Amino acid sequence: MNQKQKKNLIRILVSIVLTAIVHFVPAGGIAKLVLYMVPYFVVGYDIVIKSFKGIVNRQPFDENLLMTIATIGAFIIAFIDGDDYLEAIAVMLFYQIGEFFQSYAVGKSRRNISELIDIMPEYANIEVGNTLEQVDPEDVEIGTVITVLAGEKVPIDGVVVEGGSSLNTSALTGESMLQDVCAGDSVISGCVNTGGVLKIKTTKEFSDSTVARIMELVEDASSRKSKSENFITKFARVYTPAVVFSAIALAILPPVVLMIMGNPVVWSTWIYRALTFLVISCPCALVISIPLSFFGGIGAASTQGILIKGSNYMEMLADVKTVVFDKTGTLTKGVFAVSKVVAKDMSEEDLLHYAAHAEMYSNHPVALALRNAANVEDDCRVSDSEELAGQGVRTKVNGFDVYAGNAKLMKSIEIACDDVTESGTVIHVAIDGKYAGYIVVSDIVKEETFDAISKLKAEGIRKTVMLTGDNRTTANEVAKAIGIDEVYSELLPGDKVDKIEELMAARASGKDAVAFVGDGINDAPVLSRADIGIAMGAMGSDAAVEAADIVLMDDDTRKVSEAIKISKKCMRIVRQNIVFAIGVKLACLILGAVGLANMWLAIFADVGVLILAVLNAIRILVVPRD
Repeated sequence: MNQKQKKNLIRILVSIVLTAIVHFVPAGGIAKLVLYMVPYFVVGYDIVIKSFKGIVNRQPFDENLLMTIATIGAFIIAFIDGDDYLEAIAVMLFYQIGEFFQSYAVGKSRRNISELIDIMPEYANIEVGNTLEQVDPEDVEIGTVITVLAGEKVPIDGVVVEGGSSLNTSALTGESMLQDVCAGDSVISGCVNTGGVLKIKTTKEFSDSTVARIMELVEDASSRKSKSENFITKFARVYTPAVVFSAIALAILPPVVLMIMGNPVVWSTWIYRALTFLVISCPCALVISIPLSFFGGIGAASTQGILIKGSNYMEMLADVKTVVFDKTGTLTKGVFAVSKVVAKDMSEEDLLHYAAHAEMYSNHPVALALRNAANVEDDCRVSDSEELAGQGVRTKVNGFDVYAGNAKLMKSIEIACDDVTESGTVIHVAIDGKYAGYIVVSDIVKEETFDAISKLKAEGIRKTVMLTGDNRTTANEVAKAIGIDEVYSELLPGDKVDKIEELMAARASGKDAVAFVGDGINDAPVLSRADIGIAMGAMGSDAAVEAADIVLMDDDTRKVSEAIKISKKCMRIVRQNIVFAIGVKLACLILGAVGLANMWLAIFADVGVLILAVLNAIRILVVPRD
């Protein structure tokens, strides 16, 4: 609870105590009115001031004016009729109690997002001589070596050049497991160093670092309003003046008609009904609870490492029925590894040994995968290496003539090879003119991918699609293994945009949304074109993160279903509050207009509905994780 909330709570409690004291003071007439005005102004002076400021600024029609007119009018009627002033004070008192609940709820949801502010580093350590000097992170240039001590935040993205430690990434990803890093590992800003001293060579300027981009996304989120929020804003602009004039009409027209008809008129009765009508009609529950629901949803998502750039995207995400994935780096690790070895007349280890040495001087990802799978740090003599464009390599390993490459290479040297239909890249190996076997190198599917697809189905996603530039065989096998419904292969970046447009055109309903999940720079056009673009943020390219509407900070595809779950819960709460608030108010307005509702029912219709709507809205902050 912040200082302002504490101050308001004290005002409410003081007003309650003063009202109880005044109630038992034996006074009447003007003296009694003056005594009751003390607790009234203690709790409601700010509302009265705001209403007069609104009139001065020519923007009078808001809840402050409604409360001021209703309470002052109630005082006047009570004074004329000689009644108690409890109703007038109760209206303002309970309104402020409702405002307190709303302020507390907003503060609770805001804290989820403000925790992200805590990841903003205040300084970076640069070694000057034998001492560390704290400088503004914005003044650190790319390539500078900074020092991060135990307990400090990593201020700028970079690569560890010295030291080892464990990083707490929970503020970024929502995951509590520590990440171990050592020399050569990349680190992102916003993580907390929990162990030893790290020396990090910066790879980005502070303004382009992960933590700065996160804060920019969060700050921009509030400016992107959903259709529901825009509707409520427009509704309130028309609704508030309408009910003010309706209340005036209710106070004047029926008595005038009765006078014309020759019936007796009690003006205070109709004025009381009009004031009750005003209190009932206050649109606080809608104006406050709807934005609060979206704000809470964005906050709840941020605590789980999901950054949603605006409530409009939250609303659209709830309507997603088709999720389209890029393959490499999204569903798969984007790292090649040896998946199968078939040797002829030698061991698998020996075949890998010769192939890895044959690819000793190649920078191709396949060559790297072979070297990682075999030990090339030995005394083998490699000579006469020659790269054969589009086919493979030829080299001598310990005097043996080794060819390693595709089937075209085997055909060119007139050596028969196996007809392999495995998914992935196949490297055939021939040694001294004899076929030695083949090795399959493929992209590894992420462990969480299988779970991610099944969770999407559980969330009601009708269709999952994979787009890839890989060959058809590889794409089909990966899609079948992980449970993807449709797969489109051998696509160029432009083809992916065309395919997204086809899927959007073919959807069953115009309301059904299509989401695309990608990570690479070539995914940026598709992320922009889809109804909802979801970028893998931690390892994804800057272009992908900028083009996307939602960013997954830990590159876990399971977070897609988590984001959809949060958005659906948020929209359920928004619709519940709209129906509940409007329904109760309409019923009470009718009762108030015909004289069946008093000021106490009006208080419930305003403050009671507000409190219930706010309590319902903050349920979004509790999203159970699987």
